[in-house]
Amino acid sequence: MLIAQITDTHITRERKPAYNRVDTAAYLERAVAHVNALDPRPDIVVMTGDLVDEGSAGEYAILRDILAPLSMPVYLMPGNHDARGALRAGFPDHPYLAQGGEWIQFAIEEYPLRLLALDTVTPGRGHGELCEGRLGWLADRLVEQPERPTLVMLHHPPFPTGIAHMDKIGLLQGAEALGGILSRHRQVQRVICGHLHRPIQAVWHGTPVSVAPSPAHQVALDLRPGGPSAFMMEPPAIHLHSWTPAGLVTHQSYIGAFDGPYLFKDGSPVG
Repeated sequence: MLIAQITDTHITRERKPAYNRVDTAAYLERAVAHVNALDPRPDIVVMTGDLVDEGSAGEYAILRDILAPLSMPVYLMPGNHDARGALRAGFPDHPYLAQGGEWIQFAIEEYPLRLLALDTVTPGRGHGELCEGRLGWLADRLVEQPERPTLVMLHHPPFPTGIAHMDKIGLLQGAEALGGILSRHRQVQRVICGHLHRPIQAVWHGTPVSVAPSPAHQVALDLRPGGPSAFMMEPPAIHLHSWTPAGLVTHQSYIGAFDGPYLFKDGSPVG
C-alpha cells in the first residue's frame, strides 16, 4: 500500500496569493499532477489539515475543483485554518467526515494498513487540543484491533519542534495523554502530522512521528528561541508512506522538474 500525504495547502478566497506572495492554488495543482504521475501510483491520498486558509465555502469549492483530477480516493482532515461545518458541506460525498460527530475523526478500514484520523482543532485558535472525548475515541478504536498495523493521523505535531513561534501554537492540551495511549498500543506504526510546513522526524513515546512539508511554502528553519514567524520558498514536497508487512517506510517526494534520473554506471539518462 502506498499513501501520499499532502498537507497545509492553504487555498485562499478567489485564489489570491497567500501573504501577497504564494499562489497556493497553483502549487496544489502541481502537487495533484505530481501524484497522478507517480509510478507506482499511490493507492490513496490523505490531507492532514489547513486545507484552506479561512474556512470559507468558496475556498472549499476551489479546493474541490483542484482535487478533482486525482485518480485515487482522497481523505480530508481539518487543521486550525479549517472549519468543520464548511469542510463537511463542501465535500458531502465524503461520508467518513460524519463519523466523529462533533469532531472530524474517522477510521478507514478497507486497506491493509488501518487509518485513524484524530481531530486536534480548537475553533478560532491556532493551537491544537485533544480532550478526553477525542482521546477516548482513539483509545477505543485501538483496543478494537490490537494486532492490526495502524497509522494515526493528526494536524498538530504532539512534540515541541524547536521552532519557537510554531511551538506556541502546537498541541497544547492532551499531548502527554496521547503519548500514553500510543505507548500501550504497539500496533501503531507511525503518527503523521502537518502544521509545521517542514519535514520533521521524531520518536515520541516509542512511536515514530513524522511531519510532512507543504506543497507550497515552508516555515523557515530557525531554531533560535526568539526566531521570527517567517516562511521560505524552499522546494515543495509531499510525503509517501509505503506499507508492506515488513513495516512502514516514509519517503519525501519533491515536486518540480529536476534533471535525471541518470544511471550511475555510465551517466546515461533513464528513459
